[in-house]
Amino acid sequence: MARGLGASYSGPQLKMKIRILARIKNNYSNKRIVYEAQKRGHLISVIDPLDYKIFLNKKNPLLFKNGSKLRKVDIVLPRFGATISNYALAVINQFEMMGTPVVNRSMALIRSRDKLRCLQFMTKKNIDLPRTVVIRKPSEIRTAVDYIGGFPVVLKLLSGSQGIGVMLAENYQTIESTLDTLWSLGQDILLQECIKESFGKDIRAFVIGDRVVAAMRRQAKIGEFRSNLHRGGTGTMVSLDKRFTRAAIEAAKVIGLNIAGVDMLESNDGPKVMEVNSSPGLEGIEQATDKNIAGEIIDYLENFIKDNV
Repeated sequence: MARGLGASYSGPQLKMKIRILARIKNNYSNKRIVYEAQKRGHLISVIDPLDYKIFLNKKNPLLFKNGSKLRKVDIVLPRFGATISNYALAVINQFEMMGTPVVNRSMALIRSRDKLRCLQFMTKKNIDLPRTVVIRKPSEIRTAVDYIGGFPVVLKLLSGSQGIGVMLAENYQTIESTLDTLWSLGQDILLQECIKESFGKDIRAFVIGDRVVAAMRRQAKIGEFRSNLHRGGTGTMVSLDKRFTRAAIEAAKVIGLNIAGVDMLESNDGPKVMEVNSSPGLEGIEQATDKNIAGEIIDYLENFIKDNV
């Protein structure tokens, strides 16, 4: 736990019944959010969405768990990666239909889990991105590489996360063999411009509501171009200028996320948004910045309830 994260809370007390929906209950992020909520007297639990049963009836949507009808919950916080299942999305939507406030609603999660859909929404709002192409035929590879500025080229699976499914191609032989393999497995791939001045590093901005509450620069380990902390990268605190702050907040807003991790490249032309993560991890950024982000999340949930009662 980073320094300062155990500081006592002296703000207003608003006891809430909070439900975190997550497949993994005891990871760092969920334990930190639970700790901060309990410190303020809130009732909070982490539940696997697969434990719920959905009941559909005319004007009476219900959820059951262990054979009993779900009692009132004040607010729901989904915590899933890009692999969120359709059933989990249906459970989140059921909470929404029942009138329960949900932070990061199901439609926003659908947008964010698909890299292509996410990028499409951002281009509509004039958010700058690395040049990106999606192709499905080998005959289009050379034109696509020319369009995004030549080699090296970044290849991304549409459903990857934590650096998984992200590859670097430095010549036509590599890119053609890689795409042939992935296409044969039914995968759709993004071809993306490699921002050379930001090679091996990026910015992760943690957005809550209309603020960037923390940001870090992630640096890849030696011999690796992916800067994800799960791939061995390191994070250091960074202060963002207005361009990066504005890009991060606007990207989260366009996708519809109340809480998001926005990944950006530092290009010579300013920030270029790569991805918007609906369930950003807390461990790396709390340790890098020494900020109580879990506490900021509980602050936001308290204010969200006040504004939506």
